[in-house]
Parts: sequence; structure tokens; C-alpha cells
Amino acid sequence: MDASFTLAIRSDINEIPGVSTRLEEAMEAAAFSPESILDTQLAVEEAITNVIVHGYKNPEGTIQVSGTTASDHLTVEIVDHAPQFDPLSIPEPDIDADMSERQIGGLGVYLLRQVMDEFSYRYEEGKNILTLRKNK
Repeated sequence: MDASFTLAIRSDINEIPGVSTRLEEAMEAAAFSPESILDTQLAVEEAITNVIVHGYKNPEGTIQVSGTTASDHLTVEIVDHAPQFDPLSIPEPDIDADMSERQIGGLGVYLLRQVMDEFSYRYEEGKNILTLRKNK
């Protein structure tokens, strides 16, 4: 079953559970595995948290989250008007380094790369547009 949704949320961490619930509903309706649903929820929650904490840095912004399921994949698009930031420019962390040598933070983008099948970014007309894809 194909399903889609679009949510406009405030730049507020308390908005994330509603996005996660809607994402789960769409993916369950499209018969994604529980593991794929959890991976995708984690990735979307991390991406939205990054926009809220590092992008807007205040509750005044809005974030649009759109999801579309097809027979073999889900696409999620996260759009915000925060200052331009390309998450693809973040270097991969050295996960083999000793814990005492690792920089604090910086694992969110790494997580997105690990659990999603595709991950892209573009900046258009003053908007950051992050696109995530999860295959069945």
C-alpha cells in the first residue's frame, strides 16, 4: 500500500513523538519490517533534533516533514529555513579510536548514513532539504 503524509512542526523537541508516530503508521501500512521502522524513526528523530538544536537554536522555526511510501521504499524529506548546513560535509568519525580520543558528539550524521539506504542534501531558495530513503 502506498501512503504519504506531510507534517509542519515547530522547532521544539516535544514535536518529535508525533512525527515518529505518523512515520510508524505509514510504514506499517506499507508492510515495512519492524527493524526498518525503528531504524527510520531513529534517523528521522536524529535529523529533526539536529535542525532544532544546531540549526534554529530556538523554538521560532518550523520544520516540514513529508513521507511517501511506495511498493519497495519510503522517502522522507525534511525541510527547514535554518542557516544553511550540509550534513554531507561532516567527515565520518573514527569509530575505532579510543573513547578518550574521540570528539564528543558528531555521531548523528554517521547514524543516518548507517541506517538509511540513501541520504542526500540540497539547499534551495533559503531552505535546507534533507532526503532520506529506506528500502524494504
